[in-house]
Amino acid sequence: MLILLFLCFKYDKLLNMNRPASDSAICEHGRDHRQSSRSSRYAQLLFVLFTLSLIFLFRDTPQFHTLGIIFVSIVLEAMPFMLLGTLIGGFIEVFVPREKVTRWLPEGRWWTVFIGAGIGVLFPVCECAIVPVVRKLLQKGVPFSAAIAFLLGGPIVNPLVAASTAVAYFADWSIVIQRMLFGYGIAVGVGLLMGLLFTKAKAVHDQASRAPDLKPAPEIPETGRPAAWVEKIGLAVNHAAGDFLDIGRFLVIGAFCAAVVQTLVPRQAFAAVMGTPGFPILIMMLLAVLLNLCSEADAFVAASFRSSLVPLPAQMAFMVLGPMLDIKLILMYLKVFRAPAIAVLASLTFITVFLSMVVMYK
Repeated sequence: MLILLFLCFKYDKLLNMNRPASDSAICEHGRDHRQSSRSSRYAQLLFVLFTLSLIFLFRDTPQFHTLGIIFVSIVLEAMPFMLLGTLIGGFIEVFVPREKVTRWLPEGRWWTVFIGAGIGVLFPVCECAIVPVVRKLLQKGVPFSAAIAFLLGGPIVNPLVAASTAVAYFADWSIVIQRMLFGYGIAVGVGLLMGLLFTKAKAVHDQASRAPDLKPAPEIPETGRPAAWVEKIGLAVNHAAGDFLDIGRFLVIGAFCAAVVQTLVPRQAFAAVMGTPGFPILIMMLLAVLLNLCSEADAFVAASFRSSLVPLPAQMAFMVLGPMLDIKLILMYLKVFRAPAIAVLASLTFITVFLSMVVMYK
């Protein structure tokens, strides 16, 4: 964890050193970015000091060992998928021209949100990997509402999640279909609402909405010269490495916060209120936010609650909300979206999922 944060810190310094400042607008943006990066480094330093104090003060306690196991399991589960997402984002940046993306998903068209919510069928990534892909799509000019729809629907409406859900529920395809439909419908609804409430300029950070100041991709001649392809692949990997280190710190901090909550809040506290009408859905939604599970694994956890007499609506709420909203995702959103947009997005998603489960299963 400390090594990853150190690498992220060094990457920020290298990025600032290599950032061009050819005119006043870029210089002004550079000053704002340096101030933001400086504040971010201070926050990371405080986090590292806090973590070190926990290690020295509580390293011999059982709770600390439990916290360490939960933290490592979350990071190891999420890292491969986040790496996959950054690689996909890097290849989108280099190999997919902006003109093609804007032609497929043009600005100002309300119907793009319906396409965005279903892109996960073509890019089957979980929520651990979705944030860097969304950032690249925003930089390519994808409409804000369509990007939000993909952010929420992509980790659910994809073949890998459908397959894992079918396995967890013993090929009960009615549950699989319900999960896909709820995920798609809620992603479309929240995407449309976010598009009405925010513009891209007000919702997305400047550095996340504009193309990075890196070496442009070389043109590939018609002969398909291998050296040019190798150069473009290297550039795509370079983009992916930058995104991985840039967003990885938020995954680490989010996983640590989730591990602290899971260690300090016993699951018996949730089980005690399951018998209260209306509470099972709410409790399972809160549990989904706290557990930070991968969307390709959460169905197995949800199915395990059947033995605890948790009703299906509550299990479905767990499987729909978890890929859309949890602690690590909120922290990863900070690198792409502004705080007011995150607050509204989280509130709309939580309320929409809750009302959908209550109404549809009433």
